[in-house]
Amino acid sequence: MMFANVVVTVFEKGGVIMYPIAIASLVAVAVVGERTIWWLRERMKRDPKRLEQILAALENGDFLAAATLSENSQDPIIRTVHHGLNHHNSSLQGALQVSAGVELQKAGRFLGVMDTLVTLAPLLGLLGTVTGIMASFKFVGQSDLAVDKVSGGIGEALIATAFGLGIAIFTLIPFNYFSGKVARLQFELETAATNVEVMVNSAKQQGFETEIIRRDRPRTPAA
Repeated sequence: MMFANVVVTVFEKGGVIMYPIAIASLVAVAVVGERTIWWLRERMKRDPKRLEQILAALENGDFLAAATLSENSQDPIIRTVHHGLNHHNSSLQGALQVSAGVELQKAGRFLGVMDTLVTLAPLLGLLGTVTGIMASFKFVGQSDLAVDKVSGGIGEALIATAFGLGIAIFTLIPFNYFSGKVARLQFELETAATNVEVMVNSAKQQGFETEIIRRDRPRTPAA
């Protein structure tokens, strides 16, 4: 209760600008929390051993086995490979790019919001600094100069600046971390897509195109 009272007191001394700063802080906590939980779940979905088996099947020309192994996977890399294998007849490269784009869009969600908060929060703090100093100067030059009123305006300026910088620092570190995670995922998607393209094209050149069968397309019965 004592801590809550201190927070409320400091908040009130920060002036009107503390209300948008409070909204920015709530958004920052919500976004950082959501992205942290999302990436923890994504980490649990990764299946590198299964991906190795799929790539090994592709290397051996067994594309039906690769398509079977890649079904119903939660791994974003394997989902991309599966989408490409199921659309190799129309445009393998296009299918891989579309699927990879969808995965990157999910991974990069709210990064724009975090980037905005990193810039916006210090600006709100700076605005609070200006309004606080302006409030202090209103009492300068008066015959009955009240020190508490002048110091109150300066305190308002410092509180707003501190909170704005705090929000920016709190958001900047996760923003850089999650941006690195997205870049790493993009590299893995591009690497997997390149491997699939090379293996499928190599198989077609060697005359194994008839072995690349979509599971939803029935096989032609032997005569």
